[in-house]
Amino acid sequence: MKKIKILSPGRTCLFGDHQDYLELPVIACAIDRYIKLDAVDNNTTFFKIQLPDIGEVRDIHIHDKFETMSYRDYFASSLRVLRRYGCIPDKGYNIVIKGDLPLNAGVSSSSALIIAWIKFLLEVFGANQEITPVIVARIAYEAEVLEHNEPGGLMDQYSIGIGNVLFIDTSKEASYHTIKNSMSGLIVGESGVKKETIGTLGDRKEKALKAIEYIADKIPDFDLKATKLEEYDDYEKYVPTELKPYFFAALKNHSITLKALEELKKECPDMKYVGNLMNEHHLVLKDILKITVPIIDNMVARAIEAGAYGVKIVGSGGGGSIVALAPKNKEQTVIEAIEKEGKAAYVVSVDAGARVV
Repeated sequence: MKKIKILSPGRTCLFGDHQDYLELPVIACAIDRYIKLDAVDNNTTFFKIQLPDIGEVRDIHIHDKFETMSYRDYFASSLRVLRRYGCIPDKGYNIVIKGDLPLNAGVSSSSALIIAWIKFLLEVFGANQEITPVIVARIAYEAEVLEHNEPGGLMDQYSIGIGNVLFIDTSKEASYHTIKNSMSGLIVGESGVKKETIGTLGDRKEKALKAIEYIADKIPDFDLKATKLEEYDDYEKYVPTELKPYFFAALKNHSITLKALEELKKECPDMKYVGNLMNEHHLVLKDILKITVPIIDNMVARAIEAGAYGVKIVGSGGGGSIVALAPKNKEQTVIEAIEKEGKAAYVVSVDAGARVV
């Protein structure tokens, strides 16, 4: 009987939250908390899927084309997209999917699950082109975001599918380059408050895009990616007052991300400076985009007081997690400070990305 095991990591965003839906770059990394998929062929025409972490089971016929889908049915959308890549299942498997990656915590458990599912299907049934980490990430983005018309970008899928610390160009011609394959001092803190992905992302995305539309209406060749923070005053006059904060946030976060890139590319980056940039980024997310909640605010404040170089909320907001950057001799102190306010905290290492094990 053919057996296969897939390991799919979570991710944390270091710089660029609420940027990828604007096709602006991000810096993110895969982390060593995982969704694990174990499969063994069962001589049937069904995928029999067990999800013990959430107490669910699912049977999917291998020939179901899913011409209609339920809301956020990522198993179905993945199979639908994979057919376009020549991945056609021809036998069933018993599948167990579980892991130590927290759910609804802002570390991309849903994207990790989707990539584990897609990587399994590609490994077993093949495709009409070479299967690379980028292809896996692209298929996952299509299955999770495009098929369901969701507001997110492609940061999660690229971070998990490719691994390491990545600078990701999230434009339509998406590209990336690896900045580092390790980064010490990263701590994830879980708030215990379920993040609010679709509503929060959709609202902030709509407002940012509307602000950009007002400018483009007056300046047809306007290019957000090429616009510097110092040029804000040249353009804000075209934007309605209620939308100006979202335009400013886009420019400010883009500027911070580019500064972080230049520092992290150095052989020996100044991690205190990187931490200060994380703090700047967090203030934009907190005070301008207003995506934090009181528990997150308290976790961030306590981590800074305990000696972290920098701390920020991760992801869509409304709950979820934070990421802190701390010196080695302060890691445990920072963890304990975060845990006094939130649900859990732990050191994470940069991971090499989704893989067969």
